[in-house]
Amino acid sequence: MEQRHLGRSGLIVSAVGLGCNNLGGRIDLEDSRAVVHQALDSGITLFDVADVYGRREAHYGASEEALGAILGPRRNDIVLATKFGMPMDAEGRRQGASRRYIRDAVEASLRRLRTDRIDLYQVHTPDPATPIEETLRALDDLIRDGKVLYAGCSNFPAWQVADAQHVARAAGLAGFISCQDELSLLARGAERALIPAMRHFGLGLLPYFPLASGVLTGKYRRDTPLPEGSRLGAWTYLRDRYLTDANWTLLEGLAAVADTHGRTLTELAFGWLLAHDLVGSVIAGATRPAQVLANVAAAARPLSTAERDAIAAVLPSNAA
Repeated sequence: MEQRHLGRSGLIVSAVGLGCNNLGGRIDLEDSRAVVHQALDSGITLFDVADVYGRREAHYGASEEALGAILGPRRNDIVLATKFGMPMDAEGRRQGASRRYIRDAVEASLRRLRTDRIDLYQVHTPDPATPIEETLRALDDLIRDGKVLYAGCSNFPAWQVADAQHVARAAGLAGFISCQDELSLLARGAERALIPAMRHFGLGLLPYFPLASGVLTGKYRRDTPLPEGSRLGAWTYLRDRYLTDANWTLLEGLAAVADTHGRTLTELAFGWLLAHDLVGSVIAGATRPAQVLANVAAAARPLSTAERDAIAAVLPSNAA
């Protein structure tokens, strides 16, 4: 498995990461164990989770609990990334990025993950109620305490990324080393403003939804019933987002490129992301060990210049 620096930091991550949002929630502990062990055996070192993942009814933190229970001594073999900031109760009282909340949230995540440190602690979403300097100072304190090694952000627009980096530099704080945001052949909004801002500040990108919730696996077909048990079959809002006429046309173009070059759609999706110079690790979820193997295999052979050019030829303009 290829290893990459995350931005200009000293943190090194595997080119494919395991998105852990299914652990302990969508799949039970034993199935979660099988997925985690397959990832470890496949050379994946980045495991990305969040305190809100795996929620079952009123039980929050299930994915962190499952990952912590499974890793045991293998904890030291991985880069453990988690996130905070999303609502952790039905009433929305436990959320945000204030100093007080961060101090409580990190201790809760450390307990659930059964570890003494978090390698990459990420603000899951901007908190409009808290000044960014307060958030950055709280994270800087955690880094100085050794409870967190690096800080990152997720779902921040470009202007807030730039603001955070300017504030951190002016105040002598550690600041963010990475951004986690959606990027795929079907969702390229990050290319317009976020990626240029990240390049300016030397940040690494952790793209999520690399397969557009399964659309880029090739298992969906225009005017064909959705596969039973599929994510898009269950989650209407994702169906309306991805299965548009424009995307069907793009998928057909990408499928033609894949056929011409003896590739799969999944290989094009991973290869295109990994060709971006800012991408540290492509975060992909899995509910079965076979999916882990498929994701790793899809990223194993880089795209050629001819393949990248063929993909570019069918992609629509990404002008704002």
